[in-house]
Amino acid sequence: MSDQLRVTVFDYGAGNLHSLLKALDTPGSQVRVETDPVLAVRDTDALVLPGVGAFSPAADCLAPGLSAMRAALEQGLPCLGICLGMQLLFDGSDEGPGLGLGLFAGRVTRLTADRVPQIGWNSLECGGDETIDPLFRETGLDMAYYANSFVCRPVGSAITDVIAWSEHNGDRFPAAVRRGALVGVQFHPEKSSAPGVRFVHAFLDAARRDRHRVTARADSVPSVETR
Repeated sequence: MSDQLRVTVFDYGAGNLHSLLKALDTPGSQVRVETDPVLAVRDTDALVLPGVGAFSPAADCLAPGLSAMRAALEQGLPCLGICLGMQLLFDGSDEGPGLGLGLFAGRVTRLTADRVPQIGWNSLECGGDETIDPLFRETGLDMAYYANSFVCRPVGSAITDVIAWSEHNGDRFPAAVRRGALVGVQFHPEKSSAPGVRFVHAFLDAARRDRHRVTARADSVPSVETR
């Protein structure tokens, strides 16, 4: 197995990926951009869903490979969904028709605020010393850059997957969700200065550790001789 961490960015054709690709370009990582949702989860160690665009066109691009991508993520493929990418992890959006991946229960709704869209820096509520997620504890990220009109509204058990919150004009919403190797952030870490870039790198480091653990488990399984 190559020491390079294979990272795939699923491009739904919505905007400039330059800042994100620059943040992902780390020693030991090999990054590719893929427009086919089925191919995006093949031969890769981590998936990134970028954060530019509208829900319906992105859902249309996702639709031909929705089941394949959902299955790969349910089986543990590390994924970082950013802004719109986080919203695609939920069931659907009031922004327009189309299905999300449904990996977190809930819908995406418009911010209930006087000033929409939210554009600029906002603080993050990441929990206390004992409850803060390692992605925030290790990077010191407590302020992040947002550019959004819609936010995710988790329901049921998905509420417990929220690892950070933000508030805009009295509307408190999830800034980040996580379930195992599946991470969604409403903010743009690639545009959130040095701590935000460290957040991206911390995700990649976790994906690399996860890959090595999976390989170690596979290597420990004894071979079966056939007679």
